[in-house]
Amino acid sequence: MIDHLLVKRFRQEVGDRLAHQRRLDQANGLPAMTGEDERQFARALISQVLEEHARSEIGLGRTPPTAEEEEALAAGIHAALFGVGRLQPLLDDAQVENIDINGCDRVFVSYADGQELMHDPVAESDDELIELIQILAAYSGLSSRPFDTANPQLDLRLPDGSRLSAVMDVTVRPAVSIRRARLGKVFLSDLVGNGTIGPDLGRFLSAAVAARKNIMIAGSTNAGKTTLLRALANEIPPSERLITVERALELGLDQFSELHPNVVAFEQRLPNSEGQGEITMAELVRRSLRMNPSRVIVGEVLGDEIVTMLNAMTQGNDGSLSTIHANSSMEVFNRIATYALQASERLPIDATHMLIAGAIDFVVFVEKRNDYHRGGKLRRYVSSVREVNGCDGRVLSSEVFVPGPDGGAVPHAPVSCLDELMAHGYTPGGW
Repeated sequence: MIDHLLVKRFRQEVGDRLAHQRRLDQANGLPAMTGEDERQFARALISQVLEEHARSEIGLGRTPPTAEEEEALAAGIHAALFGVGRLQPLLDDAQVENIDINGCDRVFVSYADGQELMHDPVAESDDELIELIQILAAYSGLSSRPFDTANPQLDLRLPDGSRLSAVMDVTVRPAVSIRRARLGKVFLSDLVGNGTIGPDLGRFLSAAVAARKNIMIAGSTNAGKTTLLRALANEIPPSERLITVERALELGLDQFSELHPNVVAFEQRLPNSEGQGEITMAELVRRSLRMNPSRVIVGEVLGDEIVTMLNAMTQGNDGSLSTIHANSSMEVFNRIATYALQASERLPIDATHMLIAGAIDFVVFVEKRNDYHRGGKLRRYVSSVREVNGCDGRVLSSEVFVPGPDGGAVPHAPVSCLDELMAHGYTPGGW
């Protein structure tokens, strides 16, 4: 067991020495250390502090930490400085899917095999948990995000790509949910391999992206929408210029320059304590159209940005991708209409349906459920693909892939743009 009080003490010491070195470098006119240089220097400081501690223990007649204990302390100090503190071991575990924290000592972990277990505390107190989240909010994303009584809600992307959502003061104790990005660099072939999509659907989706079809991915929370979006985005040729628009950076397409060398990632900016400086998702989508995009990718539609995005799709920015929460592929149209009605444009439902018909080509619906035939293991899979065919007072659509015997989508009806898809390598099977 690691001594977390020691980790906290040594983190403070190493942090103070690191800050002192930064001030010295600045005073001597030296360039600031890069992130990697700072990490290497911190490792040297950690070794120095642990060596001093061992000498002190010997001087006091006590047994110094063993080599294994020192290694664990060093990892804990480094995680506290540059990672996510006592959450780091969970994020390092490839089998962890979700982490739910209802106060510092009520930690519930969901694993890929379907298990849900209670875990050790991640902080000594709720105040320390809040402090950890505040540190992460200060250094994650493109701008510092407040997390305090005046700003009790927070969404951000952790360094490993996981999504963190936190609240305080509107709950009895601070609550945190972390959704792991277990598949960062993911391709359609990976999703075929793990059963999310079938081979025929994989070829269909690849051709639809190549043919620059506008695709909306729908599903419930944690169904795998973002993972599928990443896989579709990785079908886009590297020669194209991509602009991503997100509430909190999570797609990370710009991290893989060999796949997407020309990417601009936009992140919504929240207002400051005086209520100034906010840049909304709708404004970012509008701005993205002036940045010469080949395609615009909106990470998740949750509000008034939907009207701007649909307008963008109808103005020549074909091949756009986005995700939305919905309970079925058919419900997506009503969900979009609801968002559009709440937007500043206050679009009536019939106008929204006309906009949808001119903007969206396909809706792909992702499901998640426990597969009791496989020991209750959580399964994620595409169950439906719906093609938008036009508008007659409401959106006209046809389900071209429907749930098969095992729930996974299988071909059901021919698409109207079949010739286009075949020109991009798709050979239909089952229609």
